[in-house]
Amino acid sequence: MEFPFDVDALFPERITVLDQHLGPPARRPGTTTPARVDLQQQIMTIIDELGKASAKAQNLSAPITSASRMQSNRHVVYILKDSSARPAGKGAIIGFIKVGYKKLFVLDDREAHNEVEPLCILDFYIHESVQRHGHGRELFQYMLQKERVEPHQLAIDRPSQKLLKFLNKHYNLETTVPQVNNFVIFEGFFAHQHPPSRKLPPKRAEGDIKPYSSSDREFLKVAVEPPWPLNRAPRRATPPAHPPPRSSSLGNSPERGPLRPFVPEQELLRSLRLCPPHPTARLLLAADPGGSPAQRRRTSSLPRSEESRY
Repeated sequence: MEFPFDVDALFPERITVLDQHLGPPARRPGTTTPARVDLQQQIMTIIDELGKASAKAQNLSAPITSASRMQSNRHVVYILKDSSARPAGKGAIIGFIKVGYKKLFVLDDREAHNEVEPLCILDFYIHESVQRHGHGRELFQYMLQKERVEPHQLAIDRPSQKLLKFLNKHYNLETTVPQVNNFVIFEGFFAHQHPPSRKLPPKRAEGDIKPYSSSDREFLKVAVEPPWPLNRAPRRATPPAHPPPRSSSLGNSPERGPLRPFVPEQELLRSLRLCPPHPTARLLLAADPGGSPAQRRRTSSLPRSEESRY
């Protein structure tokens, strides 16, 4: 492919690698340096024309490679130039290959879904006038070495029949793993894939599992004092070895003193009969003369006529 500007001066090396920034490569010493804006515009023009030629060769309705797509994605394009062809001393472009890493869900030979992020062949084109001259193999092999991958580790996006024959001829890639998307992978793809594994927390032993939450367990360490008169019972009975579990709703109750031992019902009634009256009860009896036993006896000994006066 020929262009109105000097391709040989724009791309000093036979194969030029460009990322999403589309920055011009380093120039040879002693050559003039045009304006950087002009260089980038020339690179964008080359990529757009290569994308149109590739879409036409694959019978696509629209190009899948363009300068705008390159700038909005983290893809890499390898451009191969013809150093020997010098029409009007400006050089020519032979073809290109575009690659990029993509997160995919692919099926293995057991039809299980796998989340992987392989290097994908997104577009590949060699000009029709120079096909079957080894240029495609040269460009593809340079990409493999630069990306440090093996052919069977690649995922190819909607490969044409020409590309499938190319891979079979030069890299013995023939048996494919059926997929439900547009990507094609070959046998041996999963041999070197290491999908990220989710680390789960270690499972605790059965003996460490408690029926309560941490807040409940903290609450159970603090006993609750029962109301009077249960808290005044003598300490005779021993607490049970395993107290019944408390509801978690008591976790916000105020803390009190140590828990008094549980007293059986018969012993509690016996203690209540034997314990002396409360001081408050004594004051009430002293303040009420009619409540004393002597007053009740004096009142009952009076004649009925005398009682009526009271």
